[in-house]
Order: sequence, then C-alpha cells, then structure tokens
Amino acid sequence: MQMKNTLLNCTGFQWDYGNDTKNWLKHQVTSVECEEIFFNQPLIVGEDSRHSLSEARFYVLGKTEQQRRLFVVCTVRNNLIRVISARDMSKKEREVYCHAENNA
Repeated sequence: MQMKNTLLNCTGFQWDYGNDTKNWLKHQVTSVECEEIFFNQPLIVGEDSRHSLSEARFYVLGKTEQQRRLFVVCTVRNNLIRVISARDMSKKEREVYCHAENNA
C-alpha cells in the first residue's frame, strides 16, 4: 500500500520527450493514455527494484478511459510521476489485472 500511496500523493506528471516518443513509436501508447490509468480502478502497483539502483521505480497495471490495459514503469521525482515506459499488458499481466477487477 505504501507504493500506491506514493503515486497517489503525486501532484502531476513529468514528461521526458525521449520516453514519450519511444512509447509511441514502439507501442503506440500516448502520454494521455499513461496518465489516465492512474485515475481508474483497479490500479495495481509494485516495486521494480531490479531495474534501478539510484531511484525507486514502480510498475503499474491499469486501464485507460477506452479500457486499454497498460503496463507502465515509472518513478517519482519532485512529487511528479515520470513515466519511463508503457506498453499493452502481456497475457499474464492481463490475468492478474482481471483477477483484481473481479475481486474489487
């Protein structure tokens, strides 16, 4: 719950042009879609400690307003969510997310 509260206490988003462009070119995910998942339920948050030693990273499973299910990796800088990468959920991630939806 601590990780989820860290994200929910943020006041906005910080976008890096390179990551924003990469997410679109590789996965056709827009920054708007990434932001939307943080406002819809369920929101599944986990710590991504394998990929960064210098700052806390989180992985997030969520859905957009159009019901697109996304896997997002992000960090928090200066109380802002900074999206590092975003893509559609894998089959296994969708199963986890569907289970959370059914148990909400």
